[in-house]
This record gives sequence, C-alpha cells and structure tokens, in this order.
Amino acid sequence: MSIYDFVVKDGEGKDVPLKNFEGKVLLIVNTATECGFTPQYENLQKLYENYKDKGLEILDFPCNQFGGQAPGTNEEIKSFCALNFGVQYPQFQKIEVNGEGAIPLYKFLKEKQGFKGFDKEHELTSVLEDMFEKEDPDFRSKPDIKWNFTKFLVDRKGNVVSRFEPTKDMKVVEEEIKKLL
Repeated sequence: MSIYDFVVKDGEGKDVPLKNFEGKVLLIVNTATECGFTPQYENLQKLYENYKDKGLEILDFPCNQFGGQAPGTNEEIKSFCALNFGVQYPQFQKIEVNGEGAIPLYKFLKEKQGFKGFDKEHELTSVLEDMFEKEDPDFRSKPDIKWNFTKFLVDRKGNVVSRFEPTKDMKVVEEEIKKLL
C-alpha cells in the first residue's frame, strides 16, 4: 500500500486521487479554525508560497474531533482560511482522523509514523500532556492523532518520513521540507 493508492474528497465532495500529487513533497495536516494553533495557517501558507514552485504541496484536512474546534461547513472553513490567512493550498472535506470514522489515509499515516511526543520547549506541552494523562495514562504509546495541526511529511517517492506534533517549531518543519525538495 502506498500513499498514492488513496483517494480523498475535496471540499466539494469530489474524489481526488493522491496519485495526482506523485513526485511532490507533501505536508499533510489536520486543521481547525478555532484552535490555539490556528495561527499556524499563516505559517503553512508562507511555506506553500515559498516552496510550491519547488515541488511542495500542503494538503489540509479540517477535523472537528478535538474540542469541536472546526465547526462549520467545508465552504465556511475554506472562506475563513482564505479571508484570515490567505490560504491557497488544497483544502479537503472535513474528516475524522481517529476512531472508527477515521479515513483510510489517516489510518495509514498513523501506522507509518506514530506519536513520538510533544516538543518539550513549547509552552503548551505541559497543558496538553496533563490533559491527555487524565484521559489516558497510556496516551504516549498510542499512534492516534493527539490534536489539531499534526503534520505528516511525505517525500517525493511517497514515503511518510516524519510526523510533527502541533507543538513542533515551524522552522524545524521548514528545514525538514527543504531537505526533501
């Protein structure tokens, strides 16, 4: 099974084969419009502007599974992102990333790159860890997506090479992308 075997739905519900992105470096991210990490849309758009001509594609999958922080329709989400952050990269249909309703793409991504921990330097790490610890003391050993703005980096050959939690400094994400371009 390869990343290029998956088909996802765009914001209008039309099928988009990931094979369309073959040969590109992909940053796949689950997003939310009402999250503490929502300002990362700005960083993602800058990455897209700086590296799209070199082969980067950002694939944005809104997800409402974390605190209901992605309310609204696909159209409302797209409008919010365009108006507030100038988002131009592909945005797909709102999805689930965990549980029985998780789309096959995200099951595959989690299988390839499990959770490796939050960035210890980030100011919200202790808050997130405390919250997850209360819900599930064993959360660190599970590959589930923990929060919005988790990112997966895919190389030009379709290999899922990295996973970045939302607490990872975007400069680190950028450096990893540049290595693959």
